[in-house]
Amino acid sequence: MGKKIAILGDIHSNIDALEVVLEDAQSQGVDEYFCTGDIVGYNACPHECLEIVRSLNCPVVKGNHDYYVASERNLEDFNPYAAAVVEWTRGQLSDEELQYLHDMPFSVTKAGITLVHSTMDRPEAFGYVFDNQQAETNFIYQKTLVCFHGHTHCPMIYEKQMSGVYRIDPQEFKLAPGRKYFINVGSVGQPRDGDPRATYVIYDVAERTVNFRRLEYDISAAQARIRAAGLPERLAERLAYGQ
Repeated sequence: MGKKIAILGDIHSNIDALEVVLEDAQSQGVDEYFCTGDIVGYNACPHECLEIVRSLNCPVVKGNHDYYVASERNLEDFNPYAAAVVEWTRGQLSDEELQYLHDMPFSVTKAGITLVHSTMDRPEAFGYVFDNQQAETNFIYQKTLVCFHGHTHCPMIYEKQMSGVYRIDPQEFKLAPGRKYFINVGSVGQPRDGDPRATYVIYDVAERTVNFRRLEYDISAAQARIRAAGLPERLAERLAYGQ
């Protein structure tokens, strides 16, 4: 039986979505987990989500929210809603948890798979990939045939062929021999592609298939946690719209 890997990204402290995703992954026979970063930020359960991800003992890379929560750097580049949650999250985590976030690498390669939160050229700069041209730059630095990433919260497949880079909408997809793939796994905790359901990917190593999973979860419960924590109302509202 081939190995099945669940790739999770942009959990963003959403325990309600994370628990549903992990239950689904177990039901699908997943053997291993990878994480493309941003465990914290935006939602109200950073400690709980960190605890769960760490218990998976999986490869995980540093997202921009993980980075800023752990570094105490100036937040002028963040929008006010995101900055407010970063500052709040700093006060919710222990020194040991902050050190864990600080020590996470920007990229990881394991078993022929690369993980990065944003891009391979300058992973510490947290650039966005929204089109073929931006993906083309990434492929210059990508050494493995497949790289999973996040950051935009929008699931997408970019395929590198001899004739160029092609964007493929998220679907159950079989990787073609000899081509490279840069795959955005979407967001567990704050989807932004107009679909509010939690998103993650199952990669079947033997079959070379990528399966995007979209799952209903208790959005109202996640919204209630945000409001109870006194976090910006906008962050609760957007969960219902996947924006």
